[in-house]
Amino acid sequence: MKSRILFGLATVILVAMISACGKLPQAQIDEANAAIDSAKAVQADVYLPTDFAALQDSMNAVNAYIEGQKSKLFKKYGPAVEDLKAIVTLAKSVQENAVTKKEEVKKEVENMMTEIKALVEETDKLFLKAPKGKEGKAALEQMKAEMGTVSTAITEAQTQYDNGAYMDALNKIKAAMETATRVNNELKEAIVKAGGRI
Repeated sequence: MKSRILFGLATVILVAMISACGKLPQAQIDEANAAIDSAKAVQADVYLPTDFAALQDSMNAVNAYIEGQKSKLFKKYGPAVEDLKAIVTLAKSVQENAVTKKEEVKKEVENMMTEIKALVEETDKLFLKAPKGKEGKAALEQMKAEMGTVSTAITEAQTQYDNGAYMDALNKIKAAMETATRVNNELKEAIVKAGGRI
């Protein structure tokens, strides 16, 4: 009699354990998806694309595991629950880091805007000192056209910055800075070569 009661109790415990392991962890799935959405809302995909991609890959792997378990008689969602908890923690970290990175990019754009405006001003002065020889005229026109493109890029980058698209503004201003620096250096070389002073 006693052994029957113990066997019955063990059976109830075993069934409870199997059903607990076999229950789809929907709450944890929803929490992980919400955490990823929160990270995306602060543009983690823009400011930390590698980290955000890793986060999505982790979630895709858990979803694949869960789909695989759904077809089994004895479902085992325990490992998925642990992975989902880790994803929530990682998503929160990625979200915080994205906010920090966004602020860093914003400051970098501000600094580069100041630098490029000073560089454009200096380059404009160099054009006045540049040699005006016959061969140099075409080169100067080309350089002025390039600086026109730089000015347009600065205006566009400022608009992007004002709209909160700091990464786009940074990329645009970096490209403009490369062009402006090259033109500036070429002008300096031409002036020195012609015997002028900078």
